[in-house]
Amino acid sequence: MKTYKIVLLAAALGAAGSAQAAGIGVRAGTTGIGGDVAWGVLPTLSARVGYSAGSYKTTTETDNFKYDAKLKLGNLNAFLDWSPLGPFRITGGFVNTKNRFDVHGTSTAGTPGAVDGEVKAGKSTAPYLGIGYGNVAGAGVNFYADLGVIFQGSPKANLNADCTGLTAGQCTTLQGQVATEQQKLQDKLDHFKTYPVLNIGLTIGF
Repeated sequence: MKTYKIVLLAAALGAAGSAQAAGIGVRAGTTGIGGDVAWGVLPTLSARVGYSAGSYKTTTETDNFKYDAKLKLGNLNAFLDWSPLGPFRITGGFVNTKNRFDVHGTSTAGTPGAVDGEVKAGKSTAPYLGIGYGNVAGAGVNFYADLGVIFQGSPKANLNADCTGLTAGQCTTLQGQVATEQQKLQDKLDHFKTYPVLNIGLTIGF
């Protein structure tokens, strides 16, 4: 978190001392719907801060449970955009991410009861690296796009058995199934250490 604050401070100082172009943008994509504010720091370098959010419902099924899942997105970004080749750029920075899945499942193995839990990113503040086209800090109305990855670390799964209305024996059986389910899920999540970013939007610069 200290590194993230340093990036924000550096960006703010750059804005205060810069006479370069500035602009705002609105965008949508894999990090949700949101916007950015950007300003020039050097002729080929600009700073950008933004936020995006959203939610999406889905269902999924494993060997023992059927889940209703809701993806909740929340991402605060602080980026530096370097454009050595006109509109094409390289972007780096940090994302403070609150992305998570809230899940509610029921057993498909004949065991009564339910399971509740969440899956969230391994890091709350994660590095970002990507490429893009167009700059938010550019005069006029323009198109911009980002393609990159958030290095979020292995997501963490936390599942809990809901034993409401169950006998002690039924609850013990359900808890055993949930513990096994959580470990299987965690083993799969360990391979997803990055979160893909693909956003497109429009800017208004001045």
